[in-house]
Amino acid sequence: MSAGPAAPPRPAIPPARFAKRLERAGDVAGDAGLDALFIGAGADLRYLTGYEAMPLERLTMLIVTPGRPPWIIVPRLERAAAMAGLRTPIEVVTWDETDDPYALANGSGHRRVAVSDTMPATHLLRLQVAAPGVTYSLASAVLGDLRMVKDGDEVALLRLAAQAADRVVAAIASGPLVGRTEADVAQEVRDRLVAEGHDRAMFAIVASGPNSASPHHEASDRVIAPGEPIVLDIGGTVGGYGSDVTRTLWVTGGDPAMGPDEPFRHLYAVLHHAHGAATAAVRPGVPCEAIDAAAREPITAEGYGEQFIHRTGHGIGLEAHEDPYLVEGNTRGLAEGMAFSVEPGIYLPDTYGARIEDIVVCGPDGPIVLNELPSELIVVDG
Repeated sequence: MSAGPAAPPRPAIPPARFAKRLERAGDVAGDAGLDALFIGAGADLRYLTGYEAMPLERLTMLIVTPGRPPWIIVPRLERAAAMAGLRTPIEVVTWDETDDPYALANGSGHRRVAVSDTMPATHLLRLQVAAPGVTYSLASAVLGDLRMVKDGDEVALLRLAAQAADRVVAAIASGPLVGRTEADVAQEVRDRLVAEGHDRAMFAIVASGPNSASPHHEASDRVIAPGEPIVLDIGGTVGGYGSDVTRTLWVTGGDPAMGPDEPFRHLYAVLHHAHGAATAAVRPGVPCEAIDAAAREPITAEGYGEQFIHRTGHGIGLEAHEDPYLVEGNTRGLAEGMAFSVEPGIYLPDTYGARIEDIVVCGPDGPIVLNELPSELIVVDG
């Protein structure tokens, strides 16, 4: 399997930017009345330091204290990995197998601490035992505003990821598809994502026929047949930043009589209009829920409201799903640099479904769509 033309060089986030992120995190934590941020392995740690720590049962934790230099606790056996992964100078404090790292973390007498949202319960519960008087909250309340707005290098990585995923969808649509299992096609998707420059392939939804009515269908041994749709939803990471694109195909098997029926064409036309309306509504200051409403209104008007069963979109960056979420009730206004999916769908149980998804960045005057694939229904011989 060969990849397409060589991808442009990846941008590198400079060390000074990580230092600035840590400084800002300390400032906003102080403004929130927090004594410290406890950041475990995961996207928050990578965002603040560049270090992609292994999520182990052994504690790795960054401690950000307002007005003081940040430091990180790591198992001694992970010291070399931490030193190599940290993109800005931070004091590294190690602990041995018989030490209590939780007491070490709480040794400064903190009373109000925010912990990273994805910290495992095994770590948080042991922190609570080590310092029972501490009040804990979620760090997303502090870091969310920082991570939601992407800088130019982050947008460039998201664009590289989106366009690489576009090329994979185009390659899969060129076939063959008919006679293959969903699982076989999904494996090809994963292989092609890596061949096109992704660090890793994270997911490959290949939902054919009635399975296309299940938004998060797990690719199965079902054999793809002529005369049915396929919802293809794929993604991975480039430089840690995610791709996530969905297109709906219809396979004919080379027989024009097996093309999409009129009910499906109508359903897809409604969906296509909704996707365009939601994308066009993107601009600074528009509430997140207004983008959801822009997608939902034309779908509801055509009688498919009960078949649009999920939010219109989710933020994307170092995590596949992160703030902001485009959903009713989220009154947060969009800001320039926010990146998110726009992905309305219509699903008729036991019959078929369709979804269109692009990654969109809120630009200064409107939407910047990172995906370049046409969003019309893709009818292929298969």
